[in-house]
Amino acid sequence: MTTHHLESETILRLAGGSLDPVLALVARTHIGCCPDCDSALAAIEDAGGVFLDEIAPEPVSATLRERTLAALDAAPKATDAPTHRPIALQEGSVPAPLDAMIGDDLSAVRWKPIAPGVAKHDLPTPKGSRGRLFLLKIAPGKRVPEHGHGGTELTMVLSGSYSDHLGCYGPGDVADLDADLEHQPHVDPGAPCISVVASETPARFKGLIGRLLQPVLGI
Repeated sequence: MTTHHLESETILRLAGGSLDPVLALVARTHIGCCPDCDSALAAIEDAGGVFLDEIAPEPVSATLRERTLAALDAAPKATDAPTHRPIALQEGSVPAPLDAMIGDDLSAVRWKPIAPGVAKHDLPTPKGSRGRLFLLKIAPGKRVPEHGHGGTELTMVLSGSYSDHLGCYGPGDVADLDADLEHQPHVDPGAPCISVVASETPARFKGLIGRLLQPVLGI
């Protein structure tokens, strides 16, 4: 079960299409595993549909109407497939839609070591994004230097766990962080922590050592 969820503002931006594509990818990956956030998104989308229904319709030309009806007739017909339901994240698996980018098995990821006990795998940035997207693998017991963020960052745990002053984050949990929050995550004992990270801007490390490591870590 997920215990850390998306902020309401993030879900609202996702529903409205204003969330950066890298953030939207991680948000939808979490929603695919989280019944609470899935229900929240559905409620916002339903409310938007009601609002649109109450807007007085504008007349359209006969030509546009005919083209629209023709396109609908030509479109594939909907099936009676079951409605989407969030599914629990299984250890070592990759949930949709992230699986379309890296496959469905975390053990097949090719990692690039960037520091002792820390490895990274850069992911392609979706079209229209100004952010950054990558996988991060950190060994048990390792501590990330204290840092903040210049904008929104979404970090979703895929395997293992880490803790900070906000709590413990396990598989399926997401840390929805804004520019005002600073933290110092440390990976819990037992297994490496693998997360997918989407950020609008690079992290801002505190202290001399953190700032010197910034260009090396590239996070």
